[in-house]
Amino acid sequence: MADIVQTEFDAYRDSYVDTVEQSISFSGLSHGFFQQSKALMIRDLLAMRLADRPEPSLLDVGCGVGALHPLLSGLFGSIHGVDISGQSIERAKQDNPGNLYDAYDGKRLPFADNSFDMALSICVMHHVPVEQWTGFMAELARVVSPGGMVCLVEHNPANPGTRISVARCPFDADAVLLGPRKMRGYMRRAGLAEVATRNFVFFPTNRPAFRALERRLHWLPLGAQYAAIGRAR
Repeated sequence: MADIVQTEFDAYRDSYVDTVEQSISFSGLSHGFFQQSKALMIRDLLAMRLADRPEPSLLDVGCGVGALHPLLSGLFGSIHGVDISGQSIERAKQDNPGNLYDAYDGKRLPFADNSFDMALSICVMHHVPVEQWTGFMAELARVVSPGGMVCLVEHNPANPGTRISVARCPFDADAVLLGPRKMRGYMRRAGLAEVATRNFVFFPTNRPAFRALERRLHWLPLGAQYAAIGRAR
């Protein structure tokens, strides 16, 4: 299964963003809008969970071509990305020469225990075979130092627009979406503490007033995406 996914994403090395744009074109929103939404959510999470670490180290698991990383560069002291797609990793290195990138086998992360302040995985777990979800989550928890943060951003299956965009996206044909409640269960079983989810992308804008309202609505499970967070022990 991993070999199939790797080959599939290798083929999107130079067309990933265009493919996403086509899948969400019905919404009138751009790939850049959703990237900015994620970056703003991550900024909020750092302020809430890692304020005591002013230059945290980040591991982005399933980073793809590193399209989000230019928006995160000011938030982290270092960014290290891994992906099973070697071609995507080569593109990430080309576009983000200040970061570190490695291909890996999709199972065991090539890092020692407690290596990072934060492990991030964005819209990746739904591509991982369900029988590997437990191991995938355990690896994210393993490489984060005590008190650090594990964060997974996923599509919200309760949002109709999200369902449409996933159905229209060719590389999401194998996606098995999981809702916030199930995600929290996997995080707790991986030994993470203070597990929570925050819903976002309620509005088609990231203007400050709407962002402030979105923060107040984070509990409402209707946003297009959600962030699941837990503290490493």
